[in-house]
This record gives sequence, C-alpha cells and structure tokens, in this order.
Amino acid sequence: MFDLLIKNARFGEAEEPQDISVSKGLIETIQSKITSSAKQVFDAENHFLCSGFFESHIHLDKACILNRSTIEEGTLNEAVEETGKAKEKFTEEDVFKRASQVVEMAIKKGTMALRTFVETDPKTKLQSFHAIKKVKEKYAFAIDIEICVFAQEGLTQEKETQHLLKEALENGADLIGGCPYKDENPENHIEMIFEMAEKFDVNVDFHLDFDLDSSNSSIPKISKETLKRNYQGRVSIGHVTKLAAMSKSQRQEMKKLLKEADIALTVLPATDIFLNGRDHEPLVPRGMVNANELSEMGINTTISSNNILNGFTPYGDASLIRMANMYANVAQLSQDSALLEAYNMITKNAAKLLNIPTEIRVGKPANFVILEAKNAVEAVRTISQPLIGFKNGKQTFSNSKAEIYFN
Repeated sequence: MFDLLIKNARFGEAEEPQDISVSKGLIETIQSKITSSAKQVFDAENHFLCSGFFESHIHLDKACILNRSTIEEGTLNEAVEETGKAKEKFTEEDVFKRASQVVEMAIKKGTMALRTFVETDPKTKLQSFHAIKKVKEKYAFAIDIEICVFAQEGLTQEKETQHLLKEALENGADLIGGCPYKDENPENHIEMIFEMAEKFDVNVDFHLDFDLDSSNSSIPKISKETLKRNYQGRVSIGHVTKLAAMSKSQRQEMKKLLKEADIALTVLPATDIFLNGRDHEPLVPRGMVNANELSEMGINTTISSNNILNGFTPYGDASLIRMANMYANVAQLSQDSALLEAYNMITKNAAKLLNIPTEIRVGKPANFVILEAKNAVEAVRTISQPLIGFKNGKQTFSNSKAEIYFN
C-alpha cells in the first residue's frame, strides 16, 4: 500500500493524464492507471501538476503594516521613510506574527520556497532576524525559507549595521543583501557587501537601480566585482527599473554584462509599477523590466512579490501566479512561448536561483502542487487556483474547487 496516490494528473510531456504513487516521501511510480491502494488518494481530475512556485524576493519583516504608514506621495523615498519610522516600534513577536500571516498566504497559493530579505540595522537590531528564524522553523513542514540579511538604509555611513550583518551571518543567515542606491557611497557599499559575502562564503542579492533615470546604473560595478571575485552564478539583482528607461543599445550593453557575469535578475511587477513614474503626466511609464528580453540571452530571470501590504506595495496576497499574469499584461505578452517563459520565472528559474531541485520523477521527493488548469500557459492566462499541495508526500494545504449551483 502506498502512502499517497495522485490520480489523473497532467504534467510533463505525457499526452494522457498520469498517476503518481508516493512512499516514504519519495515518488515511487509514475504511470497511467495505477491500481494499487493507498492511505491517501487524490483525484486531480485532469488538472495540471507542477513543482509549485518559488518566491525569489519578498520582505516578510515589514509586511502588513499599512495601519502604521502614511501614503500620500506614493514614492520610493516616502515608502522608505514611513517604513523606517514603523521599524522603530517593531518587536520580535510583532514581526513573527505578521511574517507568519504572509507565509500562510504563500503556502495556500502554492509557494514551496521563498527568499526573504530581513532589514538589519540599528532600528531593528537582530529582532526581525530572530523572528524570521522562528517562522522558518515553524513552517518548514510546508515551505523552505532562505534568509537574506539586508542593509536597506545604507551601510558605509553606519558601522553598527556592518556589525549586525556579520553577527546575523554568524548565526545562520543564508546570504547577504545590499541596497547601493540608498547609500552615500554606492560603489563602496557594493564592495563591502561582496567582502562580507566572501568572508562567510554566501551568495549576494542586491536591490538595484530603482528609478527611471537611464544614467548611472550600478550594473557595471556589480558585474565587475562579480567577475573579480569569481562570484559568477552567485549574484542576483532585483527591480533594476533603470533598464526599462534605457535605449535598446544601452539595454543591450547591460544585458551583455549580466550574461558575462552570470547575474540573475528579479522583476517585481506590483512594486515596480506602483512606485515608478509618478512624476510623469499624462503618459505614465510602466517602470518594469521586460525580463523576457533577458531570458532570450540565457540570463536567469524571475518574477516575485517584493512587498505585501505596506508603503512599497499597498496590496498583495502572495500569489505568484497572479504576479506572473500581471507581469505578462504589463510586458504585453500574448504568445504561448512568452507566457511559458513567464511561468518559468516563478517556477524552475526561481528554483534555480534558490538552488532547489524541481524534478518530478521516480526517486525524487514528492513535492508538488495541483493547479486548476490544464497546463502552464493556461495557469498564467487564467491566474489558476492552486487546489492542493504536498511536501515530501505530506499534504500541506488545500483550496476547495469553486462550484456552480444551478437552481
């Protein structure tokens, strides 16, 4: 008797629905019409089975604080300032509660793993970091959480932040993040982040170029440091909205640098669209990078949520399939191949960034989600509902399929 049997699931290259049997957390059999019994049976009813979604850039520590922030201008500077004020009153218990709320949202939306930035500076000390470590442990049954300690409000001018980042890395942080555009000396900021990353042998993730001025990009500096330190494949950057404001030739030069240094790029549609272009009238620019242009060159690109219910993004439900659909709308994608690449940005591309295997085959962990769609492209087009999820063969969530009642 199997522990779990999934019936009639569509996935991979198979033309017909397949059954999947699971024992001791591993996939034991994949074939059509398995007749053996199982402790738990779920009929996928010809719906799409996938590896689930992977959140490559989110801020759990400052989520769900709209009631503590004022949004009047809707700008990046206002969001940073208002959040900075709110941070002064954060407590470990408070961060744990709000982060848990968002993690539960993410699990129910089919997210299997995420990378969260945790602001580490004199305002919060390490209390947010400790809170997120507890969240990571509590929800490990359903989701893998990677913690990136992060210098949001500068580094070169704040020595205490430097000490706190190092302390967090000594106590279990998975990687380090920088934000050069909020520092008095962006290039020194970048160098210092790399130096700490090298010391602790961890990867690097930068918030970068978050405006619509096509000049003074930090991509050349980060690419140079990546190559200099042999950090190819270990660096990622998020936002990078300057790229959207550049000419085609400028973008091409930047893409070449990213490709050479093997730097991944994450697009954050909800935040990038909300904060950018507010000084334009009447035609407000989209303010979001078309990541498909980069993926065509072989650059690893992902789509992620960034913030949930705060001054940076005053809405959100942690749904990555919704983010992919929003991205596709803004990027004006229509062909199946382009939409499939958007789907890849929340699945295999993001999983690659997080270094998580996603193969669904015999002998591999039984980690998968079933969506109310027939395939990946339909899932993006319709923002399909995740119906049920499993990690290591254990059910982690379910969402009831909507029904229509004819009177």
